[in-house]
Amino acid sequence: MEIRLLKKDYIKKEEFYKDFLEDKIMEKEEYFSDKIIHIKEDPDFPIYMGKGGEEERGRLFKEAFRVMSECYLNTDRDIHMDEMFWYSLLCVHKREFLLREYPQIGESMKDFHNIVVKKFDWENYIYKCILGAQYVKDNADTEEEIEKYYDLIVENLDVFNYMIKYEVFRNDKFIINVLDIINDNDLAKVLKFKIKDRPDLGKDERYGRRVLFEFNKVYPIVMSPMLDKEELEVLFIKYLGYYYDLSKLECRIV
Repeated sequence: MEIRLLKKDYIKKEEFYKDFLEDKIMEKEEYFSDKIIHIKEDPDFPIYMGKGGEEERGRLFKEAFRVMSECYLNTDRDIHMDEMFWYSLLCVHKREFLLREYPQIGESMKDFHNIVVKKFDWENYIYKCILGAQYVKDNADTEEEIEKYYDLIVENLDVFNYMIKYEVFRNDKFIINVLDIINDNDLAKVLKFKIKDRPDLGKDERYGRRVLFEFNKVYPIVMSPMLDKEELEVLFIKYLGYYYDLSKLECRIV
């Protein structure tokens, strides 16, 4: 399949949005660059999980992980980590699918920008799914393990988001180890809790975010992404103890 890449300068303009709605993008030569990418297949997948209950979001994430792993990760990294590849695929080749699955984009340019051409970083759902699928694919050998890590990412999405937000933590071994530590010590619920009675912290601070803040604060003195799981676990519980009463937990190393 041939995908001609769009030019970035146009995708956030009102005229481009109107042409998307009227299915006229292919008629505008000025929207396109000279770069062409070839892929073998382009299956549909969930691109937005910002609404719905926890169970539904989990189902959509896991569906997207699987499509990424089985199809799009087979492309060169320069392709599947290129925001213009995704914007071009979605706006030109997935128009009908998008309008059917996310009808709000047909009513609001703001929703179109937030769902279809959102900045390609840790807040973008496609970006999350690419990294999540890649980390699992590189570190899980069996279908059971794959399912386990998909579930752990979904269950610990707040922590996962903060790990992929910072380049220093965007390391597959570190992320897999952290997910294992959370799972082994049954910390998922605790790490999601808001921190109360700490006016010195932000308004929406969570225990998991503060643990990562502590890791970030001591880097590179402590090269946390390079630590083995056991060393990392000791520090993880220690940093959690800066904010949470560890006597309330049944962690293995408290």
